[in-house]
Amino acid sequence: MNSEDNPIRWRQHGVRVIPADSLDSNTAQTPGMSRAAAINFARVGAEKIWAGTVTIHPNAKTGAHHHGPVESVIYVVKGRARMRWGERLEFVAEAGPGDFIYVPPYVPHQEINANENEALECVLLRSGQDPVVVNLDIPVAENPEAVYWVDNIHPHP
Repeated sequence: MNSEDNPIRWRQHGVRVIPADSLDSNTAQTPGMSRAAAINFARVGAEKIWAGTVTIHPNAKTGAHHHGPVESVIYVVKGRARMRWGERLEFVAEAGPGDFIYVPPYVPHQEINANENEALECVLLRSGQDPVVVNLDIPVAENPEAVYWVDNIHPHP
């Protein structure tokens, strides 16, 4: 079907623009952060993705959690993100503005605002619609191991 066949269909079910001031904070939350939905089934009819924002206040951190079978991508807009992950949050890496963070399914992790003076602002994209947030009560490693993204194309300097 093209727009000549049914222009009303495309008007009602085509591109959607979600204004920044109309995000929905009625979504699953993790202590230490605020999430707001922009794109989901309820708002725009998205069937396979969820997108929104997340803000972590200065010097704050979330509790340990995972998102079940869902893959997550975090894009850092402003601030400095410190991510810890693993069975005891024993690994750590940092990301700044313009960096992407990938969180695989079921990986226990914790987001930390590494800046004491400004909020950490990110865009969040998930591979599913279910607002899965499983908060965990796990022992935390005192000295996490720093991990750098290294692959055959982009070796760590």
